[in-house]
Order: sequence, then C-alpha cells, then structure tokens
Amino acid sequence: MNTDLAEKEEILKLMGETNPTQNEKKCLATRNEQVGELYRILMQEGVITPDQLKHAMRVHSKLTGHVTLLQVLKDLKLINSEQLQSTLAAHRLNLKIGALLVELGHITKSELESAISQQKEGAVKKSLGEILIDGSFIEERKLLEVLSFQLGLPFLHIEVAKLNPTLLRRAPAKWYALHQFIPVAVEEGKVTVVFTDPLNRDNVEAAQKTFGKIIPALCSKADFREVVAALERDASTARGIEPDEKSVISIVNSLIEEAEKSNTSDIHIEPMRDKLRIRFRIDGVLVQHKDLPIEMGPPLSSRLKIMSRADIAERRRHQGGRILFENSRTGSALDLRVSFYVTVWGEKVVLRLLNRKGQVLDLKEIGMFPKMMDNFRDTIDIPNGVILVTGPTGSGKTTTLYSAVNYLENINTCIVTVEDPVEYLLDGIAQCSIDPKINLTFEESLRHVVRQDPDVIVIGEIRDQFSAETCIQASLTGHKVLSTFHTEDSIGALIRLINMNIEPFMIASTVAGVVAQRLLRKVCPNCAESYIPQPSELYRLGYSPSDVKGAKFMMGRGCSACRFTGYKGRLGAFELLFLNEQVKDAVLNKKTTYEIRKISMESSGLVTLIEDGIMKAVTGLTSIHEVFRSLPRVGKPRPIPELKRLLGAEL
Repeated sequence: MNTDLAEKEEILKLMGETNPTQNEKKCLATRNEQVGELYRILMQEGVITPDQLKHAMRVHSKLTGHVTLLQVLKDLKLINSEQLQSTLAAHRLNLKIGALLVELGHITKSELESAISQQKEGAVKKSLGEILIDGSFIEERKLLEVLSFQLGLPFLHIEVAKLNPTLLRRAPAKWYALHQFIPVAVEEGKVTVVFTDPLNRDNVEAAQKTFGKIIPALCSKADFREVVAALERDASTARGIEPDEKSVISIVNSLIEEAEKSNTSDIHIEPMRDKLRIRFRIDGVLVQHKDLPIEMGPPLSSRLKIMSRADIAERRRHQGGRILFENSRTGSALDLRVSFYVTVWGEKVVLRLLNRKGQVLDLKEIGMFPKMMDNFRDTIDIPNGVILVTGPTGSGKTTTLYSAVNYLENINTCIVTVEDPVEYLLDGIAQCSIDPKINLTFEESLRHVVRQDPDVIVIGEIRDQFSAETCIQASLTGHKVLSTFHTEDSIGALIRLINMNIEPFMIASTVAGVVAQRLLRKVCPNCAESYIPQPSELYRLGYSPSDVKGAKFMMGRGCSACRFTGYKGRLGAFELLFLNEQVKDAVLNKKTTYEIRKISMESSGLVTLIEDGIMKAVTGLTSIHEVFRSLPRVGKPRPIPELKRLLGAEL
C-alpha cells in the first residue's frame, strides 16, 4: 500500500526538528526520508494502516520530550515488538544505525548527538556502536539485535570449547584480536566468521585473506574477548610468559595517578571470567576505565597487599589495609583505604581515595538554599547538644561535617576529634586518627576525649551503642557534639538511636538537629541545554505541567569537558530537622516516622530530600533524572511556590 504525496510530506514534517538551522536542514531531510521509509514499509506489509499512522502522528505532535512516533504506535497498541522485528528482518533498510536506534526508542536524539560528538573529538577512532556501549547509552546485546535486523546477518553466541580447533590454528590469537573476528565453522568451502563490527572493511578483508570465501555473522564483544583471552592464555602458557614486577608496580602507580587526575573517589579492580576490569567512580557513578588481561589479577593484588601491609599469602579471606601514596608527578599525598574481597574469579580490590590536602568547603558553599543555611547556622551555634549529619556511604557527610567544624573553629574554642581516618587536616584542631593495631581504638579514644577540656567534640561516625551513648553523655555535660550517622533520612536518625536502646527522653533532651543529605551530579555548564520533562516524569513527582510553569529544567548534551556524560561535579541535596518542642514531644511519645515528619513539616518548616532535589532541578542545577536516581521519595512534594518560600530559592 503506497501513500500519496501529501501523506509522505506529513510523515516527514512530523518527524522533523522544530526550527532547524540552515546547516541542519539537509541532514534532517536525509534522515527523515530514511526514517519515513520504515513507516511506508510497515504500511506496505499491512502492519499498520494509513489511518492508524495519521492518528499516531496527531498524538505524537502533542507530546513533549524524547518520544518517537514508533513509541507512540507501541503505546497505542497498534504495533508490537514481534511485528516490528519481523518487518526489519525481512527488509534491508537504508537507514543509519544511530537513526534507527533513536526511532526504536533505545536511545534519545541528544544521546545520539553526544555520541557523534564524542566520535569526532575522540583521540582514538571508535565506531558509533562502541561509543554508545562504552558510554552506557545502550546495552551491547540490544545494539547487536538491531544490527542483526538491519544488516540481515545472524547473531551468534560463541564458546571456545565449541569452536573448530583446526580453523583457529590458521591464524595467531593476536591476528584475531587485531581484526576482531573469529572463525566458527566451515561448510561447503565457506567459513562462517563472526565479527564484533562487520561494517569494518579492513577487518572483513583480513578475514577474507585468511579464509577465502566467508559467511559473516555477528557476536558480542564479551564472547569475543573470552575466546581471544583463552587463546592468548594457551599461547602464554606455552611460552612461559609472566608479568614482571616492574610492570606491575608501574600499572598500580599509573592507576592511582590517573584516578587522582580525574577526581575519582574509588578504584574498582574486578576479576571476571576473561579479563580484569578497572572502573573509576567519578561524581558518584562507576565508569569503565580500562580492561587488563586476567593474568594481571594476582600480581596486582599482591602489589597492593605489600603497599597496604596486608597478608600477601592469604587469598581465601577478606582483608583491609591503608596506603599512603606519594604522587611523584604532582607532589600530592593520598591516603587510600584498601579492601580485598574474595570472589569466585579471584580477589576484587577497591581503593577509596582520601586527599589529605583536600580543601574544606566554606559552610555557605556546601549547596544549601539560603533559608536552610540560616537554620543550619542557628543549629550549630547552640552552646551544647548533638548535631548529626546522616546519609549512606559516599553521600558527602564528612565534607559537610568538616565545613561545620571549620565554621566553629576560632581562638576561643577547643575542638577535639576522633576519626577513622582523618580525611581533612585543619589547623588549630586536635585530630586523632585511630589505629587498632596499637590499641588506639574508637572506644579507648572516646573515653579520653572528654578529659581534653573540649568545647566541641567531633566523632567521625556513630557506629554502635557505645559511641551513641558517649555522644549523649558528652552533650549532657555541656559539650557540643558533631558526628555522622548512616541512615536514610533525618527522621531515621532518631528512630535508629531509639533502636540502639537510647531512651527517647535522652534523645529529646540532647539532639539539637539532624542534617540528611545525598549528592547529585551537576549539569555540565559547557553543554547544558533546556529540557522539557515528559508528563510521565512530572507525574512521578506528583506535578502537572502547569505546576512547573517558569521552571528552568536543564540537561547536559555531553561534551569532552564532562566525558560526554552531561554532568560535571556534584552538589548536595539536604534535609534539615530542627528539634523544636513539638518534635521533641513526638519523640517522647514514640510517634511513627510518618507522624514525626508531618509534625516537622508543619511546625519547623522541614523540607524533605526529594523536595530540595526538585528545587535544584527546577533551578537548573541538576537534572530531573538525577533526582529520580538518587533521592528517596516519601509522600507527595509540596507546590513549588511553597518550597521556594521555605528555602528562599530564586527561579
């Protein structure tokens, strides 16, 4: 069934961009013509009718956000995935893989544009598919399925044990690794060869030179790496090759130096079936750094054990240690906490980087809105009481704690700390880093700290009932106590203290305030662009489009400055609980978490974590997707004008 010219023009018009520039018009016309071919084929095959397509296009024209016409057809149940796959498999579309992935809804236009920019700016030439997978825009399996339909090639799962050894011996493992192909089987003089990238002409020609007539097929990179690794292991065993000590030391040093340079908080060294995967946690998200041969796992683990003074002979039990690393290139000193964890593939190692020369943020720089900051200052200015900073691991509690300590430090104040370990060095403060090996334990230090005539006591973390009781008792004797706590939100800190058998009346008498926090990635300022949330996203927040009128939602497109993630740096989302009389009564009466939160919101102006995050998204500091990813949702958030008033935020 062929559409007439008017229908064709309508298809192209509705799939175009709004107000494209002159330079973009030619590319848009080509893409729209190609994508329009998909819908003409769907009508030709009788999958959809022209009337159904027109109805879907009318619905599509009224939607905002990254919704494609094909997704609208699926949502309207006019087409399903099976019908689409069979149509794609039966017709070789003259459509670029990026445009097809966008239309299928696997990636968005902005993600495709970010990947293309990365491909152009990258120092190492990579295919678009490699960039999409490395950037976590799409799973490799999903990309290969679409490529299989588009190219009309079979997608095969390969295992080294099931391959033809005679075929494999016709070329060395390095040749397969270089040209990214593996011979699978031979039939009637033709060799079936799987490629990780069958569009690479050089690789196809290399396979043809090696085997003559070939039948190309697709395979995943994971399968390919496993086979090549097995072949290289066999070759290495035959030659007796082992990594030398010098190369291992160099790899460890370069990993730590590269991690420091990229502002990494954690290094993950993970043994897998066929490789050693190295990942860095940057801005709170794990990103792929590099892969090493699986043979490097034991020597790297041994080297790190030597550096951290762990037991090098023990490989059956979990261990921990600490490394003081001097960066010879920058002259900086890094304190690294090391954890060795025994897995089925070997020892996984995680290194937490603690910069001993880190800059303490000024209190006003931690990211609180003006009115919340004023309330926080009032809380820590009280003469005595317990002030808690809560949140999960890696939520920035220590940074907020040190900012508060730095605010309190002056010539008339004695501040003593007990920490594990000391993460920031501050002049004028007596800081103690515990060391259980010499019996300088947490408990021992807490017993002595009150004898130091302190005005302010800083306890790195409340770990158990003993440390909680010490905080309470120190507060009752007229001290100001600051500490961190692992709880989900501010109300949870009070409940957990009760679960530690601290009497409610003691909590009500001593706890002055609780700050709960999370870290959100900031939208990259170099590639930020305005973003209109989809109605479904606003519905998840409990808002309608009219509720967010005037908001400045932003999204990073992705550039070299932010490693094509769209985010650069982090900021805090906070929840400040101030214990006024109404909240203290609720604690004394052992009210539920819901009741305490409701009383706090009504009487002391508590703004929840999700509400603070929404205001940071509304003002363009972070994205709405970061709010969904990072913040707990408790109850329906209040209207934006009310939150603006409570926080003193400016839109």
